[in-house]
Amino acid sequence: MILNRRTFFLASVLILVTLPTFGQNTAPKAEANYPIVFVHGNGDDAAKWVGILWLFESNGYPKDRLYAIRFSNPAARTDDTKPEANRSSTVDAAAELSSIVTRVLLETHSSKVILVGSSRGGLTIRNYIQHGGGRNNVAAAILAGTPNHGVLVSTANPNGEFNGGGHYLQDLNQAGEDGNEVVAGVRFLTLRSDKLDKYAQPTGIASGAPQTSTGISFDGPALRGGTNLVLPNLDHRELAFAPAAFREMFRFVTGAEPKTLTVQPEPTVQISGVVTGFAGIAPTNLPLQGIHLKIFAVGKDGVGDAAPLYAVTTSADGQWGPFNASSTQEYCFDLEMEGRHVRYYKAPLPRSTALLNLRFAPVPRDTATRPAGAELLLISRPQGYFSRERDPVTVNGNPLSEEPQGLPVRDSFLTAVNGTKAVYVTLRGETIIAQPSNDLSKELPIIDFLW
Repeated sequence: MILNRRTFFLASVLILVTLPTFGQNTAPKAEANYPIVFVHGNGDDAAKWVGILWLFESNGYPKDRLYAIRFSNPAARTDDTKPEANRSSTVDAAAELSSIVTRVLLETHSSKVILVGSSRGGLTIRNYIQHGGGRNNVAAAILAGTPNHGVLVSTANPNGEFNGGGHYLQDLNQAGEDGNEVVAGVRFLTLRSDKLDKYAQPTGIASGAPQTSTGISFDGPALRGGTNLVLPNLDHRELAFAPAAFREMFRFVTGAEPKTLTVQPEPTVQISGVVTGFAGIAPTNLPLQGIHLKIFAVGKDGVGDAAPLYAVTTSADGQWGPFNASSTQEYCFDLEMEGRHVRYYKAPLPRSTALLNLRFAPVPRDTATRPAGAELLLISRPQGYFSRERDPVTVNGNPLSEEPQGLPVRDSFLTAVNGTKAVYVTLRGETIIAQPSNDLSKELPIIDFLW
């Protein structure tokens, strides 16, 4: 279990639609400075919250009251009752959250915390509040894109964590004496999409089975007794990590409108984090030892033959940094182990953070379908999903036919580019310069968008 604090993001304001709700969107003044603990989702990491943390900071929320959890094994079990290597049960996750909340309360001398969860993180929050004593420690809970009523309702695998007909969710959703699905004494806010959440679809379109009914509706994340808001045109991850989602979080926590929906740069930026990896196909947040990390400045022609600005070999804790960065400089984070390189190309980071997780990623599974010798890039968007019609990605100004289209369900894709020189990749006005590779088994270049 790793607990980190602080700081990411840029903005575009999306129109919000409010559904009829049972709750109030006004925060008691006493909550305005409660510590906030951000809880990531299935297979995710604390780094997902960097942008939201930066937005809270940019609006004056105290840095030392902002926390983000990094679960050791973030992926859920297939069957919650059966041990599965490098995966966590619902009890594992809630116990880890309970431990972290206790630590935050002790550290801050606060009487309560506010919990914000993305996807599976919201279910863990509910489990902790209902069964882990959390109702005494939590003032408010914000559940963003949480599949509160499941991803599907099925009689198969009744021990599946995301089965709306399974034991776990049936228990969490059992109505109280007041008929509500939320715990009395804790303010609840749910954020859901209108129709773009891949895990709140009436059919199996997100899994390639559009003719199959899931038993779930678009309003599956809503909870009786909570404040339930719709954020149109946002996908599953954007419900937690987009500026429009931040706006509703801030309003719910403080009772006031945020002054800005853009990250305010710091004059001095210091970054650090951890190197982690995968166990089979399951991502873990366990530290990797023996990774050689070098950080390079990226110019208009890429990295070239420039000397690294920072270099370290990770020890058992996987930690790296601090690195003093420029808020206007793009960097390449080069991970090397046994001759294989994974290179993350990131746009300039406007504020400090200790949360960056550089995963030593495996070779993409669809590499074999590419022509031999093709120059390739892996384009990644950790805080959202791709949809060509909604958010076209361009390379050197040209749209990409490989970008997924339709319902946004994928956060990365491979693309082939012409030549071996540096290329300019753009999404939503953010441009990253990178150098492609013709052998991803040796060199994997990853375009790592911030938002």
